[in-house]
Amino acid sequence: RCVLANTPWRRLRGLLGRRELPQGEGLLLRPAGSIHTSFMRFPIDVVFLDRDLHVVGLETHVRPWRAAGRRGARAVLELPAGEAGAQGIRVGDRLVAEAPTEAGTPP
Repeated sequence: RCVLANTPWRRLRGLLGRRELPQGEGLLLRPAGSIHTSFMRFPIDVVFLDRDLHVVGLETHVRPWRAAGRRGARAVLELPAGEAGAQGIRVGDRLVAEAPTEAGTPP
């Protein structure tokens, strides 16, 4: 499950002010080709995606006060540290975004 940050304000705000990013949650910044972790309080995994959500790069356990980017990235998925490995995400994979469903309604 992830939150979509697709406006300038939501991308700027990102994960700032949070104490953690719970397992199973993420933040999809779109459009974005790079990120920074300035003022953050915890490390994250960063998945760089192209227009079609193919993984073009990964950075794991990115600590606060760092920056990362990838050529060709058009979106960035921020995950809790260790989550990319736990989910087996690798460069070349294609992620699938599904619309949210209401509780009790099958996808």
